[in-house]
Amino acid sequence: MSQPVYGHVGSYRPGDTFRNRIDLSLSRVHRPRRTGVCGTQQLGAESIVLAGQYEEDDFGEDEILYSGNGGRDPKTGRQIMDQVPTTGILALLRSIETGLPVRVLRKVPAEDDALEVYRYEGLYQVVGSTYGPGKSGFRVYVFRLRPLIGG
Repeated sequence: MSQPVYGHVGSYRPGDTFRNRIDLSLSRVHRPRRTGVCGTQQLGAESIVLAGQYEEDDFGEDEILYSGNGGRDPKTGRQIMDQVPTTGILALLRSIETGLPVRVLRKVPAEDDALEVYRYEGLYQVVGSTYGPGKSGFRVYVFRLRPLIGG
């Protein structure tokens, strides 16, 4: 496994787009091809992808609300049980302590013939989290991220 990178990767900057998760992985901007969080419990999160899969997710200009993963029905995508600490959740919790920057990518409509692309939104800091009942009634982790100046 390659070494973690906190901050920008290579020449990629906010606004750059990627056709799919494979392109994200090959660029090393977000290495995992399936999971939404790249990171470890020991070092924290390097990057996250907002793909509109969790009902608590919200992308605002000044703050992002990002749900932890797990507890969803694989067929319907609906939350059917409480979330438990996974590697991704533990990495985000650690990022609150370390304060290291996290790359944020978001699935957005494409400007050309492609349906959707992943856009690099920039560097953010995980500033807090809650664990409680979500919109579905099940307990979920929700992380607050704020953009870093110049990120």
